[in-house]
Amino acid sequence: MTTKLSLSTLSELGESVGTPQYTREQLSPGIVHIGVGNFHRAHQAVYLDRLFNKGLDHDWAIIGAGVKSYDTAMRDRLAGQDWLTTVVELEPNGLSARVTGVMTDFADIDPAALIATLIRPEIRIVSLTITEGGYYVDAKTGQLDLSHHEIQSDIENPDAPQTIFGILIVALGLRKDSGLEPFTILSCDNLPENGHVARQTVVGLAKQMVPDLAGWIEIDVAFPSSMVDCITPATSAREVALVAQKFGIQDDAPVACEPFRQWVMEDRFPAGRPALEEVGVQFVDDVAPYELMKLRILNGGHAAIAYPSALLGYHFVHEAMADPDISGWFKKLARTDVIPVVPPISGIDFDEYLETCVLRFANPEIGDTVARLCLDGSNRQPKFILPTIADALQAGRSIEGLALEVAFWCRYCAESALEDSGFVLEDERAEQLRDAAEISKESPSAFLALDDVFGDLGRNDVFAEAFDRQLKSLWASGARKTLQAYLSEGSH
Repeated sequence: MTTKLSLSTLSELGESVGTPQYTREQLSPGIVHIGVGNFHRAHQAVYLDRLFNKGLDHDWAIIGAGVKSYDTAMRDRLAGQDWLTTVVELEPNGLSARVTGVMTDFADIDPAALIATLIRPEIRIVSLTITEGGYYVDAKTGQLDLSHHEIQSDIENPDAPQTIFGILIVALGLRKDSGLEPFTILSCDNLPENGHVARQTVVGLAKQMVPDLAGWIEIDVAFPSSMVDCITPATSAREVALVAQKFGIQDDAPVACEPFRQWVMEDRFPAGRPALEEVGVQFVDDVAPYELMKLRILNGGHAAIAYPSALLGYHFVHEAMADPDISGWFKKLARTDVIPVVPPISGIDFDEYLETCVLRFANPEIGDTVARLCLDGSNRQPKFILPTIADALQAGRSIEGLALEVAFWCRYCAESALEDSGFVLEDERAEQLRDAAEISKESPSAFLALDDVFGDLGRNDVFAEAFDRQLKSLWASGARKTLQAYLSEGSH
């Protein structure tokens, strides 16, 4: 027997399920969150739930929002359960569940409705989880891609924007005109200096849409950077069934995640913020070193294990990590090529951090899939892998393992062209990647010639030679033997 999740049924849930120690009536919104996906509900919403359960800062509840079709689907699922979410923490020695109630509403998926929400005086923070590729960054220049058709549409129709950034600009302009202070824009996406990237996109678009407003945004709107971390698989029928069978809850959109969470933020919130330091958030002057550590070791590690694991036939990440060739590859790559170019952080032991990542990836309860890690490579590789290669080259350090990582990606792209491979290349550049990867079997430079992915790095002779060598090995010897050859070269 299951209980349909709603405010009226919270008291009927079993004692094993944590429920909000605050009522909906006690809450008032202070944050609009754009992109109410699994990660946000496993991370930011959980921190706020902990804070509210301590009786603190109830005026910082969340209004959900979005502009994409999948935002409509999420809104519809959450509406039927009063915006509540069951969060299951996937401890290896026993699962736990809690229901979070920090979201009090979800704006209609309509630009005008969202703008009306954003100009409410009580909204002081707008937070974002819109994916790494959602900021319209041109990979070649690192700047706003003004040629993107969605950005062009907002420039041509400044009074009727469709992108989230155009909507934010219009809302900021209306707040300025009415004498309201601007909200703080807080990116919670896995991007180096995500606050800087968000600022660059908003200011860059404002200069084209409403030039008179751009200077004010540049000076008066805060864009703190933040580093976020919590492995959160996609919700499937598996997670819905788990919540129903183990905890007796009928939740149409539960979240399952690892028990580990980390959130490091720059403390720049002119309009105020919740006291999240009370529940474990670190506020620092400069988040960049923490971001680089996480992006290059953890996110880069996910990218590194993704493609060899797929080529070796693994479905789940924890299964791949039980293979000593995969776990050994991750550790050697990190220690040899990655950690040497991550700036030191006082009080942080990178080798300990790496071992924590190994344990997290190997957690069998997470059920994270290799296919998920293979998604969106043309956006993820330039964020998590290619900058490490550039820094290692500049420092004159080893890039052999990093070149092999890119070769694994190339081989995976080529394999996805085969009908019987079982690989689905989910990437906005899928056709380009497949075509270039197939040509690269005979001419490896074809893959590196994807200029909107590799930029100048693709023309670096040292990198090109290492990539050529590793890709030829993959085609000649296969993934297993190439991995083992890499591991046999020196200690790991």
